[in-house]
Amino acid sequence: MTDQRPRVGHIQFLNCLPIYWGLMRSGALLDVDLHKDSPDRLNADLVAGHLDIGPISLVEYLRHAGDLVLLPDLAVGSDGPVLSVTMVSTRPPSALDGARVALGSTSRTGVLLARMLLGERYGVAPRYFGCPPDLTTMLLEADAAVVIGDVALRATYEAPRRGLIVTDLGAAWREWTGLPMVFAVWAARRDFATAHPGLVKDVHEAFLRSRDLCLAELDEVATAAARWEPFDAATLATYFRALDFSLGERQVAGLREFAARAAAFGEVPALGVDGPEFFTG
Repeated sequence: MTDQRPRVGHIQFLNCLPIYWGLMRSGALLDVDLHKDSPDRLNADLVAGHLDIGPISLVEYLRHAGDLVLLPDLAVGSDGPVLSVTMVSTRPPSALDGARVALGSTSRTGVLLARMLLGERYGVAPRYFGCPPDLTTMLLEADAAVVIGDVALRATYEAPRRGLIVTDLGAAWREWTGLPMVFAVWAARRDFATAHPGLVKDVHEAFLRSRDLCLAELDEVATAAARWEPFDAATLATYFRALDFSLGERQVAGLREFAARAAAFGEVPALGVDGPEFFTG
């Protein structure tokens, strides 16, 4: 047994507020050492062993699946529009051949999904470059920008008024494959889960309780969040309802389909026939 609380990552984006809300309400935050950060830094910390349990982008999970086990029935995804993983462009996606496309630095899965969609669904070959996720700056240098999180959610509502085209990447994936899109999963480091299965089980159950509590109080969560966020309660409630925090059979099928396409694209190792591997402690 460890005498230290598990080091648990938490994404500082609105899309994970429902999980955090429930942890706060249930008192489970007292039982973990919570590290709040951006998705890219949390990815790196979990992979490096600076965190024991946390959310990780699907792409980074696939790249490091040997070191990680997934927590069952917990993810951030969508079965259709996600509202907060978008490509904002000055012209339609099919007209971006040879164009400059800025890829936001906080995204891994959204960026790869955009590249796969542009190359394979829209049949174009843009010129890509990475940069910080500031939409105005990105579009000064590029014809399209891929952004996630709160920047993307704001763009979903504001960009069309500026004459810009917003491609919701969750909706585009659903139209392309007929499956849900999984953007992030929760995982435990394999060595930590082996050494401390009881702690991982406790954290996993706390996350599931948190999610279910929040989904039962979604309008209350949205009203509370709207006091501090640049979105009104109705917008936030719509957003939270668009998100899918589950990882059932359909979502796992979507995960496997993305993994297969990403492997064929040369970006991740192939997922084993029995993958992904879940924590079963």
